[in-house]
Amino acid sequence: MGAAGPFAGSGKAPGPPMDRDEVDRALARLGAEYEAIETSLLALQDHAGRRLLEGAELTGVTKDRWAATEQSITVLWGYFEAYSSALTSARELRARRRWSSREDLVELTDRLRGASVTVANPTAQLTSSITGPAKLSEQFSLEELVARMNDLYARSLDMVVTADAVWSALPARIDLLSAELQRTRSLAHSVGVRPGEHPSGDELESITHELTTLRAQVISDPMAFWRPAPGSSAPGGGRPDTDRYDRSARALQDIRGEIDAVLRVRQDSEERLIRLRDVLSRADRTLTAARSARGEVLAKIAASEVPAVSGPATALQERLATAAEYRRHSQWHRLSPLLELLEREAEDELLRARESLTAVTAPLAVRAELRGRLDAYKAKVARHGFAEDPLLIERYDAARRMLWSAPCDLRVAEHAVLRYQQAAAEALTQREPGPSGPTDRGGY
Repeated sequence: MGAAGPFAGSGKAPGPPMDRDEVDRALARLGAEYEAIETSLLALQDHAGRRLLEGAELTGVTKDRWAATEQSITVLWGYFEAYSSALTSARELRARRRWSSREDLVELTDRLRGASVTVANPTAQLTSSITGPAKLSEQFSLEELVARMNDLYARSLDMVVTADAVWSALPARIDLLSAELQRTRSLAHSVGVRPGEHPSGDELESITHELTTLRAQVISDPMAFWRPAPGSSAPGGGRPDTDRYDRSARALQDIRGEIDAVLRVRQDSEERLIRLRDVLSRADRTLTAARSARGEVLAKIAASEVPAVSGPATALQERLATAAEYRRHSQWHRLSPLLELLEREAEDELLRARESLTAVTAPLAVRAELRGRLDAYKAKVARHGFAEDPLLIERYDAARRMLWSAPCDLRVAEHAVLRYQQAAAEALTQREPGPSGPTDRGGY
């Protein structure tokens, strides 16, 4: 967009004289063009975006483009006045006689089709030629003048509509986000999230500065925040550039989520601290049981590797005390992340204690399984009438002594149980002879 440069008329002859009907049709067409151009110019003159541009303290791209657009609008009005004067003069010439003479028709043809409109060169004082001064005037036909006015109008309107679209979209959205920012800052202050004390407090200050700067830049230089639509030639084709606004909005949304989390901590911190104490207490009781079980295993199971059992989670207990201190002093912004970390670590501690208890008591579980298996086979052979079998009695007594003595060697005891199983299986097989009869291989 900008002021029109010097455009010379086409210079071609208007052609053969028009007849009266052609003259009347041409005047009607040019009159309609006149009315359309006048309506458009008045609408441009009253456009809200134009009034805002005239009253704003512009900077940057918008300042330069508005200066060019103002010159274009001035040129446009000059062209319109010349067009109006030429059209009025042609109408007056046609109105002299009902039946225009040939001389009148020749003159009307020249005025309506030829380069008969003289317009002062709007850039004559701003330009110079290597060979001499710039031309002070230009010659146009009425049709050329209409085309030139349409072009200047489209470019001027594009500037006005674009600036108005940015001003209509961004400042209002920035104001709404700023109001939300103030509410968030108030909430943040109430829970101790302040600049210099918490990263989110510093971020809120940064967003405040960004929105203030962004609004001032949008007001003074709206054209810097416009993205033209690719391939669009329509005035105002495109959309406002909201990237900086969107970044601030996302950052504020993230911080609001953090503040909401802190507010929830303020509401349910006591209950969460109670749950944490309970989880750590269960972990301590489980570790105590594991230590007790380890002593029992070492006393009752021989030749077995028993893992060591760690002590209580004193570090977690100390940090839990710190969390309680934060709560007493209403330091919610510090309590929130500490509680989340403690909850994860406390669950891990309870799981570790349970795994330790399981690992320590594994030999006792193996011994209990062997005892159960031995008694189950004894009951089975008794049902089949082999309760008094000497070999079975001997092997059962040997396995039982090993399993019920302390310390118990699990490897030797397991071998004794297997010998009893084999003897029982052989006895049951002899009871039911036959090539296709079932054979008990020691399963139960």
